[in-house]
Amino acid sequence: MNEYVYVTLRERSDLKEEAAEWFHSRFGVPTEAYLECMEAYLNKKTEYGWYLCLDGDRIVGGMGVIENDFHDRKDLSPNICAVFTEEEYRCKGIAGSLLNMTVEDLRSKGISPVYLVTDHTGFYERYGWEFLCMVQGHD
Repeated sequence: MNEYVYVTLRERSDLKEEAAEWFHSRFGVPTEAYLECMEAYLNKKTEYGWYLCLDGDRIVGGMGVIENDFHDRKDLSPNICAVFTEEEYRCKGIAGSLLNMTVEDLRSKGISPVYLVTDHTGFYERYGWEFLCMVQGHD
């Protein structure tokens, strides 16, 4: 069984460029947008962090936290965003571990609740999340 390593970007700031490119290649959001959010986190301008799962030196899963994940409900903040696990690593608990790590990290900083926008039905409920409401996306 593989031993995955879960880290915050603050713990592994050397991965900033690689992580920004990794998220960009999965979601199509410009690399610069990820770098801007990551820099704010690394420079402690925000506690909205970035979380990674590593298999050796390879990023195999990750997620971030931002103010608003492209929706009209500005009161539902902050948002977990960019949740992704490489296909060959799915169904191994990586997303659940990252979700728990993220929520606990935010809670330890007094940030709660946290929200997540998704079109996946049933997935997040397995990890204790509850459906709150529908929101309108910007696009």
